[in-house]
Amino acid sequence: MISARFRSTFPLLGALALGAVTAPHVDAQTPTQTTAQSTTKKLTVEEIFAHGSLSGGAPEGLTWSPDGQHLTYIERGELLDLDPATGKPSTLVSREKLASLTSNTGNEKDRDHRSRYSMASYLWAPDSAHLLFDSNGSLWLYDLKTGTGINIGSSGTGSGDDPKFSPDGRLLSFIKEDDKQHGLYVIHLREPGTPVVATAVSTSPAVLNGKVDWVYEEELDVRSNYFWAPDSKNLAYLQMDETHVPEYPITDWIPVHPTVDKQRFPQPGDPNPDVRVGIVAAHGGKTNWIKLPIKPGDDYIPRFGWVNSRVVWVETLTRDHKHLNLYFADIASGQSKLVLEQSDEKFFDEQYDVHVSDKQIVLTNWQDGHTHLYLYSYDAANPLAGAAKLERQLTKGDFDVEEVFRVDEDRKAVYYSSNEGNPTDAQIWQVSFDGERKQLTMEPGVHTASFAPSGRAYVERHSTRATPTKVSLCQLDSKCNLFWSTKAMDTYHLRAPEELQVKASDGSILYATLLLPEGVTTPASVPLILNPYGGPGAQNVQNHWGGDGQLFDELLTQHGFAVLHTDGRGSGHRGKVFAQAAYHNFGPVQFEDQLTVADAVLAKYPQLDSKRQGWWGWSWGGTFTLYALTHSDRFRAGVSVAPVTDWRNYDSIYTERYMSQPAEFPAGYKDFSVVNSAANLKGHLLMIHGTGDDNVHLQNTVQFVQQLIVNNIPYDLQIFPRKTHSIAGTEVRPELYNRILMHFEEYLK
Repeated sequence: MISARFRSTFPLLGALALGAVTAPHVDAQTPTQTTAQSTTKKLTVEEIFAHGSLSGGAPEGLTWSPDGQHLTYIERGELLDLDPATGKPSTLVSREKLASLTSNTGNEKDRDHRSRYSMASYLWAPDSAHLLFDSNGSLWLYDLKTGTGINIGSSGTGSGDDPKFSPDGRLLSFIKEDDKQHGLYVIHLREPGTPVVATAVSTSPAVLNGKVDWVYEEELDVRSNYFWAPDSKNLAYLQMDETHVPEYPITDWIPVHPTVDKQRFPQPGDPNPDVRVGIVAAHGGKTNWIKLPIKPGDDYIPRFGWVNSRVVWVETLTRDHKHLNLYFADIASGQSKLVLEQSDEKFFDEQYDVHVSDKQIVLTNWQDGHTHLYLYSYDAANPLAGAAKLERQLTKGDFDVEEVFRVDEDRKAVYYSSNEGNPTDAQIWQVSFDGERKQLTMEPGVHTASFAPSGRAYVERHSTRATPTKVSLCQLDSKCNLFWSTKAMDTYHLRAPEELQVKASDGSILYATLLLPEGVTTPASVPLILNPYGGPGAQNVQNHWGGDGQLFDELLTQHGFAVLHTDGRGSGHRGKVFAQAAYHNFGPVQFEDQLTVADAVLAKYPQLDSKRQGWWGWSWGGTFTLYALTHSDRFRAGVSVAPVTDWRNYDSIYTERYMSQPAEFPAGYKDFSVVNSAANLKGHLLMIHGTGDDNVHLQNTVQFVQQLIVNNIPYDLQIFPRKTHSIAGTEVRPELYNRILMHFEEYLK
């Protein structure tokens, strides 16, 4: 999707409830009242963005060892080991050794993908005595006892090589590719040598064996397309044939002779990759293909895995996103059996994860109106004997299950997060297979967890709008011990914005936050900047620390602006009806909600100037900016970063989920594509785009600019050579945010 992962997450502090809008509430314990004004320090764009995260980045690569005796993470260039028993950290791999085993080289796209999709830089071996470091495609096996590493292979690529240990720890698999061929390889760790080619090596770059393509990675949240059997004898892998998928050229204009990277990118109505699941022995040989009733070039396989060493499970999704089915299949014959089918009149909620274990299936579904957990059973002795049986709905109520952290078969329990009790919070919960629930975290805010293999301990990350991220080591039924926290920000006198609740036209509650310049009460003296994401699935208004985006909000208020964030209908974690407001509606309902909240805020706070309003956003938010400036004359200035300007330009999976195919909904593609309303643009527009954007292509901005030229409408444009959708890096972020600040200074002051 034009993902919430890359939206502009500018943020979200405070607490205020309104029927229309009620009076502000300030917590007596907030830093606002405990920090003396005379000691505060003003923020600058350079302080926030020029030297890495000002508030400090959370530990990277936080990983449990298989035996649960080590909890490791990377901080300040070294690999630290946190003793789960004492909570004390020690150095496991020094900065010098880690530097020799890892690399920050690679092209812009590779670095971006590793960061964007959270690709691991190291793995624990099953024996908990070795680590595998993935250094831009070179694989190093590090012996913790001897403190030495050996290079055991190379994938020939940067990101996407996806190394994995076999369950018995004797073998290592990875995707290997070069300019001529690619495939799935296996190497024997006890006798390192030439890797065995497990799958047939493909000489066509359009046929991927076990490798994830862009659209599955981005839109289905797929991180791997092959898995070891429990007995380490076979591998199941997804083959993707993209031969008929159109190519999009991404040009690098920096060299004297520009180069072109051709990306397979299915747009709405285009052929999708042909996909099928194959089973191959670890030593190579013929692939046995699973027989599934899916349409080639149309349907999807979001998830698959092993039921046991003889049976695999495969999840399929129809192209229209209305049918999500689960099959069990015999690996010898390839015959499959439909064991669970789900359907929806519009679309599913993007949670495709399924947990299949001995006798049990756990998954989420929003069939009762909210995303909840369901427990199914099947005949473990003969998994293909019949359909799965619903045992019970594990959670129920006016809230959404947001993430499943662990399904513990031994304890017969599921650990998950939900926004029960407060739609802007996320608490960690435990529910047993018999439906008994227990809340594990209590403090307001957003909590996430990573459980140890034993399930007895977990790492908790927690933050609020007023409290930066804290990371603690917790024991079940015991207290948590803090071991990492964001560095203090007291000198900047950061404030929590007010949380607002406003009713939409259909009676829904819209959550928003407003951050005002401090101490300004003069009527009509403060310009108001709207900064929504607004697209499906995302939830911007949460009670969590917003990082650099939150600091930029504070900087804007120091320059005299007020900043408003609103989650309108169509955004996530508010139930099925709220989310499905985006179905066949990519503009009107979302825009109506933004104006409803803005009007309520303008009516409540006389210091806001209704004649000096601005709007800015990124990705779907960038599209939203263009929609606002072409469908209203109330916004004096807008900044659009990496927008989709014609929905025919974006990818098939995301766009068709909400808009169907162009032939099925031509009016929507016309009316909701802002390139068609460019002639109506009002206000001063700045467009920003990276030339290497492989998510929302530069084509979108070029097409919109062309329409502005045709209609003799002035505009400003800032491009960032080679930069991808996130426009990341300390060398460009100061320029990016200074341009945004300068644009509003010039046109809203």
